[in-house]
Amino acid sequence: MAERADDRVVRLLGIVAYLEQVGAVSVDHLAERFGVTSAQVFADIDALWVTGTPGYFPDDLIDFDAYSLEQGIVRLTAARGLTRPLRLGPREAIALVAALRAMGDVLPPDDDRARVLGTVLEKLTAATGEAADALDVRLAPPGAPGVLATVSSAMAAGHRLRIRYVTAADVASERDVDPVVVHTQDEHAYLVAWCHRADARRTFRIDRILAATELDVPVESHEVALDVDYTPGDEAPLATIFLDGSARWIAEQVPVESVTDLADGGVEIVLRVTNPTWLRHLLLEQAQHVRSVAPSALTDEIVDSARAALRAYADHPATGSPAPAPAAPTDA
Repeated sequence: MAERADDRVVRLLGIVAYLEQVGAVSVDHLAERFGVTSAQVFADIDALWVTGTPGYFPDDLIDFDAYSLEQGIVRLTAARGLTRPLRLGPREAIALVAALRAMGDVLPPDDDRARVLGTVLEKLTAATGEAADALDVRLAPPGAPGVLATVSSAMAAGHRLRIRYVTAADVASERDVDPVVVHTQDEHAYLVAWCHRADARRTFRIDRILAATELDVPVESHEVALDVDYTPGDEAPLATIFLDGSARWIAEQVPVESVTDLADGGVEIVLRVTNPTWLRHLLLEQAQHVRSVAPSALTDEIVDSARAALRAYADHPATGSPAPAPAAPTDA
């Protein structure tokens, strides 16, 4: 699966900081530490070798012991200032304060992480000084405030929730769930819970929870993984999408298997489809950039959805005559 650029940047910076702290380690150890292959470690070292501070002359670049690397040992010889103590400017400090407050809004008050976060936030706010006091920036996770308050209250009390939830396919259902943890990913917040209707772990996007009621029933003990894996599994079918080059950003926003730049400036993206409704919405939103889609079943679904939307507009009293049916995109 193709790696997002921001994920790799985080790992590259982490490698430099880790080596500066622990010293020389084997390639295999570094691969295990950062959850990648040994081949990826060598590729990361090659990238870091030509990275550094402005000027970018040899003496400004991050450096490694080439002889050690040939023996399978990664030895950092020059970090070029990337491990200097962090100095936050007012803008960076305020952004961090806002992010920490947003995290605090989704953690139960008696959670150990909330107490640690509160201590860090107090110290950071004090260090930031007047800037943090003058700009009382607070970010709330997406979702109805009443739902968020009920979820937080139930998690703090260890109570079960009854939620009314709507899926990406616009199907609503009512479920009793035992809340476990709230995660944030990009612009969304997710509730990880044990769903009694499914009798399994489920993840619910909080802004799709239409209503939530805290029940006077204690949660049960379940073996529930706390992490949220957004990476599609190998069992999900593949889709190939050809886009204009201006839509290449999509490959940085969603997990993809491969990205290929085409000679005419376009881009080919291969991804796994775990939610056809989500993919259909994405392609309809970016329809002006979509050249073709395969397999044909996906194309048929997208065209049918577009035609249904146009019919809805045509039938509306405020619109004129029926719009023409859209042309079907060609298969890749």
